[in-house]
Amino acid sequence: MRIQEEIKQSKFKTSHEKAIVNLMYTSNWFRDLQNQNFSPFDIKPQHYNILRIVRGRRPDPISAGEIKEVMLDKSPDLTRLIDKLVAMKLIDRRLCPENRRKMDITITQKGLDLVDEVAKASKGMMKEWKSRLSDEEAETLSDLLDKVRG
Repeated sequence: MRIQEEIKQSKFKTSHEKAIVNLMYTSNWFRDLQNQNFSPFDIKPQHYNILRIVRGRRPDPISAGEIKEVMLDKSPDLTRLIDKLVAMKLIDRRLCPENRRKMDITITQKGLDLVDEVAKASKGMMKEWKSRLSDEEAETLSDLLDKVRG
């Protein structure tokens, strides 16, 4: 459905305004879809992002600062997000032996299993999205989004 129909607005001042509104609307649409997918696992998209980052560093540990650098959502609540993952026994957090001001974060087997489960559950969403855009269109969209960010 076109953005005009979705938000019941027939006119925009400029095509740039329309594109920005559409980008914001679509971003929120994806966020809501992700929240729906992650809800059965009692995690948020930010938790999943952290788990994937920590898994990617495996077997080496990673610090909270390094996680924040590469997070998709640069949440100021990183400590709280990590605390929940530790409480859920999805990651471990220990003092770094070389630098006692730094924490070493690693993923547990339970965390690895959860990442795999969430990925399997998300396949349907990805399959549907792939049916809407060709590979070439997805690449063009990604290039355009890169261009918007400069």
